[in-house]
Order: sequence, then C-alpha cells, then structure tokens
Amino acid sequence: MRYGPAGLLADTTRWVVRFGYDGTAFFGWARQPGLRTVEGEILRGLVRQRIVSSAVGAQLEVASRTDRGVSARGNALSLAASLTGPKLLKALNGLSPELFFTSATPAPDGFRVRHAVRRVYRYYEPAAGWDLDRWRSSATLFARTVDVRSLGRGLSPHHPVWRTIESVTVEPSGTVFVVEVRAPSFVWGMVRKILGALREVDRGRVTPSRLAGALAGGERLPLPMAEPERLVLWDVEYPVSWSHAWTGPTRHQLRWWRTTHDALTARAMVLSALADDRGTHPGQTPSKD
Repeated sequence: MRYGPAGLLADTTRWVVRFGYDGTAFFGWARQPGLRTVEGEILRGLVRQRIVSSAVGAQLEVASRTDRGVSARGNALSLAASLTGPKLLKALNGLSPELFFTSATPAPDGFRVRHAVRRVYRYYEPAAGWDLDRWRSSATLFARTVDVRSLGRGLSPHHPVWRTIESVTVEPSGTVFVVEVRAPSFVWGMVRKILGALREVDRGRVTPSRLAGALAGGERLPLPMAEPERLVLWDVEYPVSWSHAWTGPTRHQLRWWRTTHDALTARAMVLSALADDRGTHPGQTPSKD
C-alpha cells in the first residue's frame, strides 16, 4: 500500500463516524498504559487491519470522552482513511465485538467533531423509593444557563462557570426513571452530578431553593456523583446528514451480545434467589407460602 505524509494512506478521506459501545468493558475512552480503553482498542484495530499505518496517521478525534463504566449509543469520532464509506463501516465493525459503528459521512470542510450542536445523555435510575413528581419538579431548575461549579469536577471554585442546559426530563419506564439531559456541551462529571442533585433534593438534604441559588451563581454545593454504569451517551447531533448506514451486527457482535445478555439474565436470577431466600432452621421444612 502507498502512504503519503504523516503515515496516512494516499487519497484519504476525513470521515465522521457514529458509534456506540458497552462502557463496562473498558476503562473509559482515553488511552491509558496497561488498560483496555475505547480509544486504545480502536487505534490498535485500525493499525492491525492496515486501515492506517500508525495511530498518529488515523488522526482520531472524538466528540465526547466518556469515563470508565459510561456507555454510548451515539458518540461520534472523526478519522482519516482511504476506504469508501461502506467498506470503512465494515472494517470498523470488525475491530471488537463490544464496539458498534452505525453511520458515516465525509467530514465537511472545517468540520471539528468536538463542535456538536448538542449532546444527549440518558441515565437509568431505579425508581423504587423515589418520588416522580419531586424529581420532575427539581429537573425544571436546570433548563437554563446555569453556573456548573456544583455540577463539575476540576473547576475553579472562585468564579461562576456558565453552561446552557436545554432540558432535563424524567420519564418512568417500567422499574426505572429515564433521566434525559440535553445540552450543547458538558463539563466533566456534569450528568452524574445532576443525578446526585436530584437524589439529594428527594432525600431532603438539599432544598429546591438552595439548588436554584447554586445554579444561579451562588454557593457551590458538594453534590455526590451518581454511578457511571447507568449512564449512556445517547446521541451527538450535527448539522450534517449521514451518507452511509450500518447493515447490522456481525456474527461476532451478535455472539458477544447474546453471551452478555444471557449472563446478565442469569445474574439477575441469582440475585433474585438470594433476596427471596427466607432461610430454614435445621430439621424444618421450607414453607410453601
């Protein structure tokens, strides 16, 4: 194969690709020595399949750098490759069964994958013990331009940091609340801190007026962070149309999905058996009630 400058394949195209992954299988997005990460897995696969000559040659950029345990349904990345759209999607879906690449389009001139119109996150909160009306009422406090010092990690405590949140909604679905957060951009840990705030208000540890004051630039609240495994980056939106669509799971992806789904089903049954066991004393016949 013929390579141009910086190890790129000759006649390369800059692609934007929509993709998802099971975050529990990785130590977050960013490459880390000795740890399996989404970025590391993609770059190793690109080099292994000779799509690029080196990790640098891929020019890989991502829309959102998710933390360890956080999954994605619709993250986005950009990379340089000489393949056509359908061949690129086929090659990418062969990198790892936990990675699903669903759409691709050539990047317009000047496109930066970080500059999305909006990002949408969904969090799946077990509904037991929570008050839906209280959660919905608290969620309305976020839909405006807010000071995110209480909602982020690594921010200076001395001056307000403003971000616009388009909406926070709470919808019941079976045994969970689906909390959806929509905004153009997020600071580190923001969605998980929003969940922490909703929990604290429901528990009575933070009043709605105190939360509203913090969001308006007042005090910085020490809010807890919700668990990462229930969080999904649902979508990243751009003013572009996807030119090429995924044709469906590969054999390896289907095998991984079935194995993982079966393991989770079996695990849920084991936990139910433990919780339902009332125990017996020696010589006592278990009750049939």
